[in-house]
Amino acid sequence: MSTTSLPTPERAAELREAFLAAGFTADGLLDLLGAPAYAALARSETVPALRATRSHVDGPLPTLVRLFLLQCPVPYVHAAQVLPVEAALADGWLRREGDEVHATVDVRPYGGPDGEDWFIASDLGCAVGGAGGIGSREEGVVLGVGGASTTLAGITVRIPVGSALDLGTGSGIQALHAAQHATRVTATDVNPRALEFTRLTLALSGAPEAELLTGSLFEPVGDATYDLIVSNPPFVISPGARLTYRDGGMGGDDLCRTLVQQAGEHLNPGGFAQFLGNWQHVEGEDWRDRVRSWVPRGCDAWIVQRDVQDVTQYAELWLRDAGDHRADPAEYAARYEDWLDEFESRKTKAVGFGWITLRRTDAAEPSIVAEEWPHTVEQPLGETVLAHFARQDYLREHDDSALLAGYFRLTEEVVQEQVGAPGAEDPEHVVLRQNRGMRRATTVDTVGAGFAGVCDGSLSAGRILDAIAQLVEEDPVLLRDRTPEAIRMLVEQGFLEPVSEPDA
Repeated sequence: MSTTSLPTPERAAELREAFLAAGFTADGLLDLLGAPAYAALARSETVPALRATRSHVDGPLPTLVRLFLLQCPVPYVHAAQVLPVEAALADGWLRREGDEVHATVDVRPYGGPDGEDWFIASDLGCAVGGAGGIGSREEGVVLGVGGASTTLAGITVRIPVGSALDLGTGSGIQALHAAQHATRVTATDVNPRALEFTRLTLALSGAPEAELLTGSLFEPVGDATYDLIVSNPPFVISPGARLTYRDGGMGGDDLCRTLVQQAGEHLNPGGFAQFLGNWQHVEGEDWRDRVRSWVPRGCDAWIVQRDVQDVTQYAELWLRDAGDHRADPAEYAARYEDWLDEFESRKTKAVGFGWITLRRTDAAEPSIVAEEWPHTVEQPLGETVLAHFARQDYLREHDDSALLAGYFRLTEEVVQEQVGAPGAEDPEHVVLRQNRGMRRATTVDTVGAGFAGVCDGSLSAGRILDAIAQLVEEDPVLLRDRTPEAIRMLVEQGFLEPVSEPDA
């Protein structure tokens, strides 16, 4: 566990003012570095940014970039031109060596969803995504913002709530987001150092303080309940608990299973819990059945598998993450063997990665949807998540007869594509495609295409089908009998939206 002391947040507001005055923001970085170097920095590749700042190292913004992002020493006189340098030294943000100062933590500008200028504090050299690994072998290091963090932030439901819990907060990015729409935020972590970084992140970003509690899973909060629970947990399935930030310390995918199973009793009615996770693909078992079994009683669930890796790919990914590929070859091979032994003992052939969203419900028959969707989506998806559960409510409350009596409208982002040979009189098939959100596509038959095309909220589904039956010379009773299943699918996947009152 890292024992290096961290800065105090008392005068973080002064640093924030200095950062903003110098243009040390996400937009400022893009302007200074250019798109390629900025994108490389997001991957923790620093060489392009070093080159971009080399020619003007004494300006306010280049000074802060080299100091806090690139971890380069800068002359004291340059730092003093842009920072309250003596206060920063006294509070532990900087340390001095001769005529130069060094940053003690990584401070990274981060743009909030509504244009806010935020700052994420983490350990030096431990941002996510570099080809050389995290740059530290200390088990208690605290990482900055990575792809998983931004993915979770993007899928989280953003509605005003009374209370939110960020479980396994790390550097505090989820707590920072939650502070914008929750009256009370609680952040927990098994690593006390992570809570210190969360305090710094909130202070530097001008956000309200959060309740910070040390402990594993839900143990620190007792029997407290929340309107929103979010977690990017240490979900890596590994042979041991070597690195606190990623290895849960439980066997296989037990940590993710336990987290999901226990979440239900900590949700208020109507509350959401949203997690990232890994799960095993075990020989002879459908992964969907495995993860569905985790869903606690009294909760709807939407489980989306975004990626699958075989066990060799998975082991190599996380060995690189820790920088083990740069270690002694014999040590690397031994660690690789340990990972494969672990998977073999559990009959695990692959590992899935994805999102799990729970919603506390009083429904007699909860909706549990588990699907694989590796395709491109459009973040943020919070509104898409809300719409998914609203559609589940509608479908649960409407049988086939009620569906035929209902009114629907084709959602705005849906387009229709006709696929067939050039010059053919009729298309081979018709595809409905979403241009927003999950960006789904589905193939429909002639009746389905005609039905969707006519849905503008002015006619009931049954009347539309009667008209189609007359056009295609089909028995309207038979058409009404076989079409509700297709309507249900189009509603469930978001191609059609119910209309409460007929549109004039």
